[in-house]
Amino acid sequence: MMESFTVNVRQDNTVWIFTTHGYINNLAGETIAEKFDEIVKGGGRKFLLNLADTRLINSIGVSILIEILEKTLEVEGEMAFCNCAPIVEKTFKIMGMIQYAKIYTTLEDAVSEMA
Repeated sequence: MMESFTVNVRQDNTVWIFTTHGYINNLAGETIAEKFDEIVKGGGRKFLLNLADTRLINSIGVSILIEILEKTLEVEGEMAFCNCAPIVEKTFKIMGMIQYAKIYTTLEDAVSEMA
């Protein structure tokens, strides 16, 4: 049985940090997208996905993250990822996501550079 997915969202200065826990599939992706949409409506423009506790993302989960990235670009925002498992980082590179979203090694590096 897969572990249940959770996402915690907090704001650090101007950066909204989404810390995920568990496998990102279609349901998890939709949960992230709903929270993202709420924050964008409230004026949020900088988003960081901390994937330290996420080891796998399926194809539908990746496609939802791509949609979130596209929406971020539409509102002239910024999106980044940190603490990616090697397979997740490789997937993001293959999908061309790193042309539009930076990948940081640590949460601290990401927040300090994005703020």
